Amino acid sequence: MIRTILVGVFLIACAIKVSAQDYVKLDKSDLETLRNRMTGEFSSEQQAKDDSSYFHIILKMTPIWPNRKDGYWLYVEQAMASAQGKPYRQRIYHLFQQDDLTLVSKVYEMPSPLQYAGAADDPAKLSGLTVDSLIDRKGCAIFLHKDRNGYFSGSTPGKECLSSLRGAAYATSEVVIQPEQMISWDRGWNASGKQVWGAVKGGYAFVRIHKD
Repeated sequence: MIRTILVGVFLIACAIKVSAQDYVKLDKSDLETLRNRMTGEFSSEQQAKDDSSYFHIILKMTPIWPNRKDGYWLYVEQAMASAQGKPYRQRIYHLFQQDDLTLVSKVYEMPSPLQYAGAADDPAKLSGLTVDSLIDRKGCAIFLHKDRNGYFSGSTPGKECLSSLRGAAYATSEVVIQPEQMISWDRGWNASGKQVWGAVKGGYAFVRIHKD
């Protein structure tokens, strides 16, 4: 397990440096594969045990709006393991294919998100939510590519994802998505390019503990 996490952290450090010539052309099933890998409940417990600079976080992602024909939609909830009823991040992800090499995870916020807390386990709580009510996190979409191992990796583009959290000017996200775990590295940067929030050593290693 530890070796798997270390490999994943190494991959995320390299993901953004992969050149276009190293990308693998997508298959028709890759968008569905991405959705399946991202669906379920994930935990950073092992990483937190191995390194006290990381927190034990629970990440849940649940498919919503299955009848839509424009890709796949996921409700995303992230919380400290000790306070799962009070998620600190709630998002809607829209997964779709952009071209032969690129899958996109577009990010949206929700109005009054805490009213939907717990919807990962009880999707009925989202019954009143519509696409039109979502808030587009412009510049925060993650552009993913497949490598020769079949992993999906990618990042937000440049400094386009604006953020004011804890003195930040912009945020970056890098991910590597493997069959049973994903590495996610979210960081905030001030106008001078100094990191002001997020993990310092590498991304969070979220290992699947339950699949919907």
